[in-house]
Amino acid sequence: MCKKDQLLEYSIQDIIDMITTDQSIEYDEAMNKFYNSEVFEKLIDKETGLYLESPEYVYDLFKDEMNFGHIIQAEI
Repeated sequence: MCKKDQLLEYSIQDIIDMITTDQSIEYDEAMNKFYNSEVFEKLIDKETGLYLESPEYVYDLFKDEMNFGHIIQAEI
């Protein structure tokens, strides 16, 4: 497993843990929600570079997608 794949796996685990904690849901339900999200699609696309961001940042994007139906990126 290359370092990028390993980093991605660890990030995904952390994000799913955050979902289970914040939403008080089972791990498999959290996995299903995250794996079916637009954020997950962008996270696994190494061209986006999203896998380099912190799990907390990616989780915030996921929460925005769940709340608003799409990813909202804050203006800098």
